[in-house]
Amino acid sequence: MAFSLFSSKNRIINFVINDHCIRFLELKQAKPPIAQRWSERTFPPGIVSDGKIMDADSLANILEECMDEWKIHRRSIRFIVPDPLVIIRTISVPAEIQDDELRGYLYLELGSSIHLPFEEPVFDFYQLESNEKTKTLLLFAAPEEEVMKYVNLFEGVKLNPIAADISPLALYRLYDQLVQAPEGEVLFAIQMDLTSVNLSIFDGSVPLVMRQSPLPYNVEDWELKRDRSGLTTYVYKGNREELSFMLKELYREINKLLDYYKYSLNNANKDVTRFLLNGDHPMLKSMGDELKGRFDTPVTFLSLNKNSLEDSGNVPPNFFLSLGLALKEV
Repeated sequence: MAFSLFSSKNRIINFVINDHCIRFLELKQAKPPIAQRWSERTFPPGIVSDGKIMDADSLANILEECMDEWKIHRRSIRFIVPDPLVIIRTISVPAEIQDDELRGYLYLELGSSIHLPFEEPVFDFYQLESNEKTKTLLLFAAPEEEVMKYVNLFEGVKLNPIAADISPLALYRLYDQLVQAPEGEVLFAIQMDLTSVNLSIFDGSVPLVMRQSPLPYNVEDWELKRDRSGLTTYVYKGNREELSFMLKELYREINKLLDYYKYSLNNANKDVTRFLLNGDHPMLKSMGDELKGRFDTPVTFLSLNKNSLEDSGNVPPNFFLSLGLALKEV
């Protein structure tokens, strides 16, 4: 499952761009997979906002500086479509539509019988189930105009974008390789970064529902530090009450999504069996502790070790999403 704009190639650089930084990771194409190198570059607010490129010239200049530093000129790349741009929706289509005709049918119906909050989407889909009357599909969609801004950005600096993915699938791909998810697991994945949080519920390997929310981010409230390896850490200097209020609102959203899955999607037949937490937000551990206290459900943080991804054991957590992207089609 990924947006079908591109074809596949080898020796690929993996990019994650969000509202506050750009990260890259390169994976040696070997078995087991080994992360070869990685780095990141923070940038000021306003260049990217809610996943949309607002200042393409500044972002291109930053990317060119990164390419010089990281020595990745004229490389093929994958990238994550930013969470605020992505919609996951369950839809039904007539059963008589043949499997090889589904994409063409969706092209015709998007914007007419299938409504999205944007025009001209780029999309992919996954068939969940079917009966005599209907086929149930999971639709992944994003506005093509915004996705193409990223494509044009990369092509403008002589990089070759060959694949796009979404963060829940990249995160689950890494989780499944590390943990080997048990059959029947219902996973609630939380990707909490400095400027946004993505909440996704997986039934097996399928993300049935996703909710993305921005987090309040005032650059003056944060102190950014870089360690010897170049990794950025974030220290909060602002009003702690505001941070506490933000977390309380986030717990409410988690509860709402739990109820939606249990009572709307699932007919109360299943409960979430595990929380998975990842991201660069310094409050992530506090959230994990709070979830352990609120729910009788295991909480897992992604971690790497010699038994999972060989020499990738020293990849910092900030780059786990990039690593999951790198495992695509390995």
